[in-house]
Amino acid sequence: MAILERTRCLALLLAAGRMGGAQAIDEYRVKAAFLYNFAKFVEWPPDAFKSPADPITICVLGNPFGDRLTATINGKQIDERRLVVRELPDAAKASGCQILFVAGEKKRGDLLGQVKMSPVLTVGETGGFAAAGGVVAFKLEDGRVRLQINVFAADRARLRISSKLLSLAEIITEGKK
Repeated sequence: MAILERTRCLALLLAAGRMGGAQAIDEYRVKAAFLYNFAKFVEWPPDAFKSPADPITICVLGNPFGDRLTATINGKQIDERRLVVRELPDAAKASGCQILFVAGEKKRGDLLGQVKMSPVLTVGETGGFAAAGGVVAFKLEDGRVRLQINVFAADRARLRISSKLLSLAEIITEGKK
């Protein structure tokens, strides 16, 4: 993808995360935009996909998005891979996901243990998600969606996160490799 297009996406993410004040944000529309753009700023190891034609699968455990995520993702493609959204009934079905969004508490500890060594970008929205071993945590602060990124968890999952995305986040260094 062209550098200019990635830069525009990053600028949009930054603006979306900063909506607030007089403007009421649609929290899950902003989070859906982040999930879409994570696929542009994260590199997975080759074994994260069965074939070069496999899609980037964004899985959701508990769905607070309604139809916002599907509307954001539907028909989109990144670097020759189409994006697919899948709702999961439980964490045991997380196989084949490149991005896994965990809504609320949803048995966070069990889930993070199951995908700990897999090339999965785990994203959560509860306090302490990144410190507990998740890769990315959303947190609301002053009406804004902020990011926390656990660099140890990303390294363990063999994910390369763009320095541009890292620059938007609070870096969490808790936990062990």
